[in-house]
Amino acid sequence: MLARLIVYFAYLLNNSRHYRNSKMFFYNLLENPDSKLKTYFDLFMIGVVMASITILIHGVNKRLGPLEALFEHIVVTVFIIEYLLRGWIYSDSHQIIIRHYEKSQYLNINFGLFKALLEIVKTKLQYVFSVMAIIDLLAILPSYRPVRVLRVFLIFRLFKLFRYSRSIKIFSDVLENKRFEFYTLALFLGFLVFIASTAIYMFEHNDDGGGIGSLFEAAYWSVVTLSTVGFGDITPQTTGGRLVTMALIVTGLGVISFFTSIVVTSFSEKMDDLRTDRIYSELEKYRDFSIVCGFGRVGQEIAREMTRARQQFMVIDNDPLHVQLARRQGILIIADDASKDSVLLNVGINKGAATVLCTTADDVANVYITLSSRYLNPDITIISRANHKENVRKLQQAGADYVIQPFMIAGMLATEYIGQPVAFEAILGILHEKKHILMETIVVHPGCYLENMAIGNTDFTQRKLTLVGVISADPSHRKHHNQYRMPGQHFYFNPGPNIILRGNDVLVLLGRRYSIDYLKNQLEKSLLRKRIKNR
Repeated sequence: MLARLIVYFAYLLNNSRHYRNSKMFFYNLLENPDSKLKTYFDLFMIGVVMASITILIHGVNKRLGPLEALFEHIVVTVFIIEYLLRGWIYSDSHQIIIRHYEKSQYLNINFGLFKALLEIVKTKLQYVFSVMAIIDLLAILPSYRPVRVLRVFLIFRLFKLFRYSRSIKIFSDVLENKRFEFYTLALFLGFLVFIASTAIYMFEHNDDGGGIGSLFEAAYWSVVTLSTVGFGDITPQTTGGRLVTMALIVTGLGVISFFTSIVVTSFSEKMDDLRTDRIYSELEKYRDFSIVCGFGRVGQEIAREMTRARQQFMVIDNDPLHVQLARRQGILIIADDASKDSVLLNVGINKGAATVLCTTADDVANVYITLSSRYLNPDITIISRANHKENVRKLQQAGADYVIQPFMIAGMLATEYIGQPVAFEAILGILHEKKHILMETIVVHPGCYLENMAIGNTDFTQRKLTLVGVISADPSHRKHHNQYRMPGQHFYFNPGPNIILRGNDVLVLLGRRYSIDYLKNQLEKSLLRKRIKNR
């Protein structure tokens, strides 16, 4: 009867939307690192912990007032509730019962309630004996004031701060990951202290003219000497005691070196995590930023231009040389594989990111990055690099909005513009960042003098301007051979003289700044004259 009742309540909780929503709320509040609720809760708890420590320190030599005592009770209540809630969300007990019950039904055997409850207890004990749960529990004990020795656990309230700071938590994770090494070192230290304490107690006992009167004093001396602190309050007087002291000092140096090497090695292994954590925190502030996947030659140029334009972006690359270069330049970079869903999710592909640029030198990698990006965020803009023509179609099918072929573009520029010094002057000017030479887009507004004019009849050449191409949605241009599909329109590279410009076409021009500015003025004047004429 009891087993059926427990199974009934397990299914009741499993089907309860209110229960699931409540548990999810507290998970987001206490554990979910991507939740804003956790950020606010962590800041609140940091303030509570620091305030409670201040009051407890104040109450060491003074009696707490009514308000201070009330605040301490409130803090302890918050700690207890937090401890219980973390234990609750640590595992789903009803799921364990349901799993055992359904397994028994499938195998047509009796349902073992005891086994299910035993697994639940084991799971909860994993939480109870975890490092942070022990710290949470010990942080409550200083509130029991009748037992003054419990106030030593006041320090554990400071350790609770490990929970509420992501960077501090990484340090605690480092120590936890090296538990075996620390346990081994602690066992060795305990054995060493026991031997040294016994030896010094025998040589330096008060009856033999020494300064040690009890085994506790011997242990105290051993710890002080082993740590190479040497207060000097207990000094060996006998030859045997001095020999023990010298041996313990030499051993202490080795122990400290071993301990230091463990800590330094652990933290050096975690430095990338700390750096990545800082970048993730920084990205949470970004909106409509770009993700540049790959920091090779193309990626470096894109990063340089985006930095100069003061656009927000970050880079993902797993090449150590590229990572070091980006960090020297002060660029936010994650040292990881950009094709992994987890990496793209962590950098915010479905949160603040607006564009993904796949700029690696490997077309296969660009296809995988494009597929992952499109799967994770169907609405994001994806611009991908293609090193081989046969991969353009694959990248488009993978979800790329725009595919750029840098080597083909360079070859076409050299072929189409050979012998035209004005074009090459403009191109080299842009590459060398000369301010007076630029690439500009100009819209052919309906009504301006360029509308319905053939490109061969324009005065671009006389104005020392080079027409790179035309972006147009007009279907009459489709017969042009150098065309590239864009969403809702086409880009016509180096269009022929017979192409007729239409309203809302976009001209991509190369030339000196004053030539482009002059053309813009002429277009505006022609529009103004037509408006006056129409009146």
